[in-house]
Amino acid sequence: MLALRKCLLVSAPSRHPPTWLKTRSLTRNVATSSETASPTSVTRQNHVSQLALPTQLRKTDLYDFHIEHGAKMVPFAGHSMPLSYGSVGQVASHTHVRTDVGLFDVGHMVQSNFRGPTATAFLEWLTPSSLATLAPYSSTLSVLLNEQGGIIDDTMITKHSDEAFYVVTNAGTREKDLAWFRHKLAEWNASDRAIKGPIEHEVLENWGLIALQGPQAAQYLQGLTSFDLKGLTFGKSAFVPIEGFNLHVARGGYTGEDGFEISIPPSQTVEVTRLCAKLPVQPAGLGARDSLRLEAGLCLYGNDIDENTSPVEAGLTWLIGKDRRETGDFIGAAHVLKHLKEGPPRRRVGLIVEGAPARQGAQVYAPSQTESIGMVTSGIPSPTLGKNIAMAYVKSGWHKKGTELEVDVRNKLRKAIVTPMPFIKPNYWRG
Repeated sequence: MLALRKCLLVSAPSRHPPTWLKTRSLTRNVATSSETASPTSVTRQNHVSQLALPTQLRKTDLYDFHIEHGAKMVPFAGHSMPLSYGSVGQVASHTHVRTDVGLFDVGHMVQSNFRGPTATAFLEWLTPSSLATLAPYSSTLSVLLNEQGGIIDDTMITKHSDEAFYVVTNAGTREKDLAWFRHKLAEWNASDRAIKGPIEHEVLENWGLIALQGPQAAQYLQGLTSFDLKGLTFGKSAFVPIEGFNLHVARGGYTGEDGFEISIPPSQTVEVTRLCAKLPVQPAGLGARDSLRLEAGLCLYGNDIDENTSPVEAGLTWLIGKDRRETGDFIGAAHVLKHLKEGPPRRRVGLIVEGAPARQGAQVYAPSQTESIGMVTSGIPSPTLGKNIAMAYVKSGWHKKGTELEVDVRNKLRKAIVTPMPFIKPNYWRG
């Protein structure tokens, strides 16, 4: 749910992108740029640049910690955030997370609590997910939808009870999301649906959020707690005692590896992070985070999903609950259900690209055709696979596994093969 990007124009002489491509902003991945335009925020951010002036930047409580560890700080989603640390390159940091354990500061994300007698129904109105049947202290990825079925933001929703939810949304879309919540809360609380009592929304301002990620994350964290982490499987959460601190810990992350996301009250963030950052833990920045999530096939808002993209187009059909498809009682349902029934006009796919890597904005073509059938939304040389990988949207019909396409990279057509995602096998702990 992050994006570092640089807006740029891409031209392909004698090749013409279709209308639905021309409206999209083109960006460069975090791995190759220190400027921002967040896709999740823009419409994470499809149409709003996230490039922030230094005087506008927020700092997490770990800013001094990052400086102490030699971080290269860059503007990202309105914050000053670490891109990398010291002499450790992005590939080395990426590899350390894949083989050992890394620590990420994700405290720029927006953490919220929703409470009230109809909290489940309210959040099911905003999203297409089945929250009523979600077990207590379980989490699900979901999306906030607009009236046209487009994705306002992606979000992690953790159910504590039918009347209490912990929700994490993106930093780049902070103001847009909070305005949307305020608007819909006012509408809900003024209606008969809130007859049992109002829904309250609490933003956890300045709370810390760190992510321990990697195959050794559980072994390391277990040394700091008496809580048996073996019982905390992927997608579950609990309040866990860590060296005297009682903290909300969720098993999961944004890398494809086993790991934990730890929510921390403001007064404890630095101390808890120092406890969690001892060897072999290595701090990791936005550069490694972007390449890790892309290998894992995870979307970056503003690059890979936005307000003009439905969850069906994005390949996120799995998060639309079966019961929600039957009732259709969520915002944007008419458009989403139409895509489910008739098929979407385009689909998100994975690509293996020969030659030079394809970056965001690169046009995709069918062999021997002169009109673009799609566009790359994220692309990198994969440190793990040793191949160039990318995500793209292509016209339906060209999305099937093994389909051979071409990508315009620096005005030269490169062969690309449609490939299933994730690109690497996830390493989630399921017990």
